[in-house]
Amino acid sequence: MVFSDEKDYIMRMIKEIVRVLFTLAFGKKYVSVELEEEGQYQVSGNNLRFFLDMVDRGQINEAENILLDDIDYTDRDEVMAAALFYQYISEKDSDFLEANDYSEEEALSGLEQLLDEAGYGHLLSLISEVH
Repeated sequence: MVFSDEKDYIMRMIKEIVRVLFTLAFGKKYVSVELEEEGQYQVSGNNLRFFLDMVDRGQINEAENILLDDIDYTDRDEVMAAALFYQYISEKDSDFLEANDYSEEEALSGLEQLLDEAGYGHLLSLISEVH
């Protein structure tokens, strides 16, 4: 069983990872408004909104599978879109995630795998040194 403090920590870690990714890897200042502009992001041949709508419908695992099946890990915009996808998931409450067979831990693990595959795994060690 995961306690509330641990879930909050996982959610903060995901947001911190996305913030560091935007800042260091992409030279962009991360602001939470990025999600409002998700229309500009494409990943695996679909607009980011397509994946976020699937999450809202409870199709989290399906959305993640589609997203990761065809992602171009060398395309920074696709990696950014996928990172925003995981951040969006992390903002869902644990009851919603549980009801849809997903967890905060899976979101963190997916984001970590994304960063490794895209060549940004070193960011994870930077973040863990800070925390």
